[in-house]
Amino acid sequence: MKDYIEERALEIAKYILSEKATVRQAASVFGVSKSTVHKDVTERLPKINPLVASMVKQVLETNKAERHIRGGKATKLKYKAVKA
Repeated sequence: MKDYIEERALEIAKYILSEKATVRQAASVFGVSKSTVHKDVTERLPKINPLVASMVKQVLETNKAERHIRGGKATKLKYKAVKA
């Protein structure tokens, strides 16, 4: 694996842990696709640093569990804005 890919994977992991960020948020901050972020943290990161990978996995699982709530809030705000 190239050095810059390892560095990117670690930087993305650090960002996700510090901000409790979603994959989409991390992708927009680092200027890469969601697929790249996901591959970095699920496939590459465990080979580089398994401990950090497990911590990132917990954050991503929490985000996935809360996803339906965030979607509902976004829809509510959308229709509230249309109404006003």
